[in-house]
Amino acid sequence: MQRIRKGDEVVVLSGRDKGKRGTVLRRVDAEHVVVEGVNRVKKHQRPNPMKNVTGGIVDKDMPIHVSNIALFNPATHKADRVGFKTLGDGRKVRVFRSNREQVDA
Repeated sequence: MQRIRKGDEVVVLSGRDKGKRGTVLRRVDAEHVVVEGVNRVKKHQRPNPMKNVTGGIVDKDMPIHVSNIALFNPATHKADRVGFKTLGDGRKVRVFRSNREQVDA
């Protein structure tokens, strides 16, 4: 089970975007995610009339390693680590490590 999933609100812990908050847009692989507004670079794009794409310099979100981000806890308004707990009916759910509250309410 993944600790950080698509749609989670995360906080950047290290790097040039340290302290920024954003939503996970997609998982690139097991260890990298793309976060909205984080690790943004400028890409020089060539025009492609077949795809109706104009040329120029565009901003693009690049992947960031999962070790450099942490889940945002709305109760404490801070970054928090994620643990797992098995419920009585056998389901495995994610919980915040600081207050043991369930992430997926």
